[in-house]
Amino acid sequence: MAGITHTVTNQVPPLVQYDVFGSDPALVEAVERHLTPEAREDGLAELSALGHTCGSAQVQEWGAQANENPPRLRTHDRYGRRIDEVEFHPAWHRLLGKGVSAGLTAAWGRPGGHVRRAAAFLMWTQVEAGNCCPLSMTHAAVPALRTDPELAAEWEPRLTSVVYDRALRPAGQKPGALFGMAMTEKQGGSDVRANTTAARPLAEDGTYALTGHKWFCSAPMSDAFLVLAQAPGGLTCFLVPRVLEDGSRNVFALQRLKDKLGNRSNASAEVEFDGTWARRVGEEGRGVRTILGMVAATRLDCVLGSAGLMRQAVAQAVHHCAHREAFGGKLLDKPLMRNVLADLALESEAATMLALRLAAAYDDGGEQERALLRIAVPAAKYWVTKRCAPVAVEASECLGGNGYVEESGMPRLVRESPLNSIWEGAGNVQALDVLRALGRDPGTLDAYLREVGRARGADHRLDAAIKGLLTDLADLEGAEGRARRLTERLALVLQGSLLVRYAPPEVADAFCAGRLGGDAGAAFGTLPHTLDLASVVERARPHL
Repeated sequence: MAGITHTVTNQVPPLVQYDVFGSDPALVEAVERHLTPEAREDGLAELSALGHTCGSAQVQEWGAQANENPPRLRTHDRYGRRIDEVEFHPAWHRLLGKGVSAGLTAAWGRPGGHVRRAAAFLMWTQVEAGNCCPLSMTHAAVPALRTDPELAAEWEPRLTSVVYDRALRPAGQKPGALFGMAMTEKQGGSDVRANTTAARPLAEDGTYALTGHKWFCSAPMSDAFLVLAQAPGGLTCFLVPRVLEDGSRNVFALQRLKDKLGNRSNASAEVEFDGTWARRVGEEGRGVRTILGMVAATRLDCVLGSAGLMRQAVAQAVHHCAHREAFGGKLLDKPLMRNVLADLALESEAATMLALRLAAAYDDGGEQERALLRIAVPAAKYWVTKRCAPVAVEASECLGGNGYVEESGMPRLVRESPLNSIWEGAGNVQALDVLRALGRDPGTLDAYLREVGRARGADHRLDAAIKGLLTDLADLEGAEGRARRLTERLALVLQGSLLVRYAPPEVADAFCAGRLGGDAGAAFGTLPHTLDLASVVERARPHL
């Protein structure tokens, strides 16, 4: 029998059995705004169903189990034969199956596919972010494969399938397939042109034997991989199948799995090629250009993933403060805590709105939108992913000591929060890519200015920020040393323009005051107290 000191009071109910989609007005409104009338009804119904799935106790438990039981490498079987397999907890396969069936690899061939998938990806990240890696790789492989129509015809139906088949067998015998990626090497990192993996041409046209070591291989139990290697004509992109057509295993020696800070449920490996069979994708010597489509798509997924992590962190913080009492009332009603929560909510909504706007540009596909993506994707990837870690840490602090305990789920968000800033090119790479886009194609800046210009005149702080940005852009000589500052301003002005046009007035007002007007401190919770912060917080509150 419990003693009187163990009576439990003033505790917060778990945030489960709720609609992750319907409880996120910023996400719902973005989907409604960007989907065409023909796709809107089906899209909203599909996302609502997934939102209930993401919020269910069962699926959240699968996410926790996958995180608590990381993958294990098995290099050999009991007889000493190399098998190079990775074992995952059953929860991982359940989640991956749900993600595939929800269309997270099927954006390319349906109306509004990218907006629908973006919203789904943002929600699915909140269940278990590590599971999103193979989903992202598979989705992003499509534009790279389309550089070779024959390869695309063979592989794209498998990649966009809604059937998950975990078995290692020839991809042609499977109802669906997943893709991984092996680009970086020990000596080069982001400088992939320094790769030393060699590709020797074989007798059959377009086929090669690869020899080398890859420092990072994403999703190593996938059915095939995109790989960069040095062919006689220079750095080239290759497709490496895990299992060959005759059923034999390709040479794909997994050396070890990375012991990572976060993203524990997902396997990241070092892999050795030694006469590994590969098929060329695109032309010899044009590997970087071939892979650019995949890189852009995965960078957008970094933005979506960070937006999802921020949304879950904010939802947990607001939910906690709405139920927890301290100092004579609900934490939610305390002016200083309200300021912190509102500041966090602004960051989350701005990230969501920007990510969905970029997904809509993919669906549009016009030249103007493609030009916008060339500058906005690296800018968004730079800024949104960098904001994720401080948001996760501050949200954890809102729970006090409870937020530092594993059972709360907040430490998992904190450990995951830096990943997207590193993956697919860290901050300096993104900032330099922004400069490169500005220097090589004036159309990118025209597209950007046309986009932000749609909000001109609506808020004096945004107008001043646009004017200041134009001054910064007027002279790009020696811009590398200030590339981060310029990229940050590009992202903030774009977020501000979207919020001014589409968000409730109290949200846009608070964002422009705190992010563009300089009327806030360096830490969260320093917004002007005269703003309507209660409405901002209530908008971010999830409802069971």
